[in-house]
Amino acid sequence: QVQLVESGGGLVQPGGSLRLSCAASRSIFSIDAMGWYRQAPGKERDLVATITKGGSTNYADSVKGRFTISRDNAKNTVYLQMNSLKPEDTAVYYCNAVEYDLGEYVYWGQGTQVTVSS
Repeated sequence: QVQLVESGGGLVQPGGSLRLSCAASRSIFSIDAMGWYRQAPGKERDLVATITKGGSTNYADSVKGRFTISRDNAKNTVYLQMNSLKPEDTAVYYCNAVEYDLGEYVYWGQGTQVTVSS
């Protein structure tokens, strides 16, 4: 089991930046993949970015070149640096962890609201 707690959301103007953090309740060294998803009102939850245990990253086309995912195993934390934010980035952002150990285990945080508006 692992609990995930997101922080860093808020209100930002278009073109601004935010950094989201996802703190895990235990070591993330062995967690196979961690990621960020987002869900806008009335829409499905979509992938934003993922990072594997080996450091490989994957991004949604809509955020490539603007968002950067990283993980700090020493702090048991995953980050999402968001630059050049647009109104369409407005959503609840969720942290995700996936672990394979005689099966697939998927964990979610409670979400943090990001609002991009002038």
